[in-house]
Amino acid sequence: MIGPGTGVRVYVACGVTDMRKGIAGLAALTQDVLRQKPAGGAVFAFRGRKGDRLKLLYWDGQGFCLYYKVLERGRFPWPAMTEGAVRLTSAQLCECWT
Repeated sequence: MIGPGTGVRVYVACGVTDMRKGIAGLAALTQDVLRQKPAGGAVFAFRGRKGDRLKLLYWDGQGFCLYYKVLERGRFPWPAMTEGAVRLTSAQLCECWT
């Protein structure tokens, strides 16, 4: 995967996110709901209602990167909480992503 290396902070946005949101909308959620700085160097993960879509937002120092994955089968594992954020390690994110 092209993107942040090991040791990066990863925040999972609990609950459901509208997958129509792009970079600006996800950055706003990061700031307003998760209370994190979108350009702070962390990865922010958002999952759609069905659980088969995942978006990752990351600031690489020059601009935002948006990674998007849609599963053909199955669902991404996700915290049972309905709001807030859960912190993961970059290794845990890779397990989810692949």
